[in-house]
Formats: sequence, structure tokens, C-alpha cells
Amino acid sequence: MPTGLTQDAGWEIGVSRTIHRPLTAVWDFVAGPEGAALWLGLDGPLPTEKGAPYRTADGTEGEIRSYRPGDRVRLTHGTSTVQVAVTPGSSEDRTVLRFHQERLASAGEREERRTHWKGVMDRIEAELSS
Repeated sequence: MPTGLTQDAGWEIGVSRTIHRPLTAVWDFVAGPEGAALWLGLDGPLPTEKGAPYRTADGTEGEIRSYRPGDRVRLTHGTSTVQVAVTPGSSEDRTVLRFHQERLASAGEREERRTHWKGVMDRIEAELSS
């Protein structure tokens, strides 16, 4: 089976990076309005209730599947599913940030989303470093 193709969830991609900031700072940013605008395209706060709908600035619709403060959020995004998670790094001032997207349509979409999530990571890291 090709890399990124799963038996159950179609094509998927995961991107992670260690950010040199405490976990609470990274979580507060990605779950807050500025971060949600950056990675999801929301104009406003990220819903936190399971089943809550949302709509991005570009018209993509989805709903919150799970929200665990300080840990992860999982949501549908059009026909795919996205999960954002934070875990402690090797010290208190480091956090591993992960984006995982599944149910992608093709290898081409997988590569497009890899590029997208790497760019998101770059922008998040820049925002948290300023």
C-alpha cells in the first residue's frame, strides 16, 4: 500500500513540529481566535461543543467531533477530518504541535495538504516567536 493510504480512512497526512513555547501558550494560540483563523480560516472563536457547526471564510463547513482543552480538537472539514493536538516536548518550554488530516481523496490532495500544514506550522511558529 502506498505511503499515506490507509485501509479505513483513505489518504491521510500528518505534520508535526516542536515549538519552543510552553504547552499552554501553544494551545491557547491554536484554540484561540487568532490561531483558529490561521489554521482553519475561522472568523471568530473555535466552537468547543461536540457537534457544534462552523463555517470558514472560504465557505468550508464542518462540525466539532471532540474538544479536549489543552490536548486536542478533532473536527470535520468538508469531506475530511482534521485533528490538532499538543503534547509536552522534551522540556517545559517545548511543545509538539501536530496536525493530522484523513479521508483525503488522492495522493495529490495528500501532498497539497502536506504543503498547506507545513505553511501553517511556519506561520504559527512565527506568531508565537514574536
